[in-house]
Amino acid sequence: MPYLTTDDFSEAYSKLRQRGLSFLASKFSWAAQARTRSAFDDVGLQAANWWIIPAVRQRWNQLITGDPDLPYEPYFMQQHLDGKTGLRLLSLGSGICSHELTFAQSPHFDRVVCVDIAGNLLKAAQAKAAQLGLQNMAFMEADLYQMDWPEGHYDVVLFHASLHHFEAVESLIRDKIKPVLRNGGLLLINEYVGPNRLQFPPVQIQAINEALRLIPAAYRRRFKTNVLKQRVSGPGLWRMILADPSECVDSAAIIPALHRHFEVLQERSYGGNLLMLALKDIAHHFVDPEPEARAALQRLFTSEDAYLQNHDSDFIYGVYRKNA
Repeated sequence: MPYLTTDDFSEAYSKLRQRGLSFLASKFSWAAQARTRSAFDDVGLQAANWWIIPAVRQRWNQLITGDPDLPYEPYFMQQHLDGKTGLRLLSLGSGICSHELTFAQSPHFDRVVCVDIAGNLLKAAQAKAAQLGLQNMAFMEADLYQMDWPEGHYDVVLFHASLHHFEAVESLIRDKIKPVLRNGGLLLINEYVGPNRLQFPPVQIQAINEALRLIPAAYRRRFKTNVLKQRVSGPGLWRMILADPSECVDSAAIIPALHRHFEVLQERSYGGNLLMLALKDIAHHFVDPEPEARAALQRLFTSEDAYLQNHDSDFIYGVYRKNA
């Protein structure tokens, strides 16, 4: 595992231009949780990562639900909650709660509880819930490890891009998540499940750089900078720990732990192995793409599809059931 890479320097410069000196200074706090909070607790955060690209989101939908216009939330409810009402959902690491708001507006849920350490995001979510007239949501600014865990209380537990931020995944799933679900309750994840700390193997870094070369130079200028993205080295271990100590701390343990402690109802791979790093900081060029940019994006999709034929997906949508 490299402790320092060339990506660390380009990342530091990009973050300075995108989020300012105060953000970089926040990374020198001794408090690990404070560094994690600073990474996310910004309602006005602007970034250029792969998830902002509409065509990428449609690709996710296609790979998860079979329909580019059908997101996973209504698909999950159609597949697993048909005819059920009065349900309780617990979302851990909920952030701005965009997915939880969708669930709360459905007839299935009487209660949706959102938990996160990012208080600013929860306040924004609470304001949105009030605007929508939703009275079935609760927002808790809390450390998951300090929570009260009522046994058998919830019908669904949701992790959307949050489970990979928790350490000791095996014990969390076995000792906390499983007991809080009622018998027959469902665990729903939409998650990064790849290598810990984003320490990708050389074969993957090579494939990412080959994919990057498929993008014309005009679409490789980094967000809010004049720097051209030339290659990817992957993040160094020091930067990962300094920037956010929780990032992918035990992500490789997620799928094995879920398979040991739950019945697998459904798992869908949607890649990210090449796209996540190839598009990082240049995704803004593809939000409303010109024809040439759209063609480059399609070449990236084809390249990732070929890579996934011989490698496990870094991102998974999964539904798991607790049995007695």
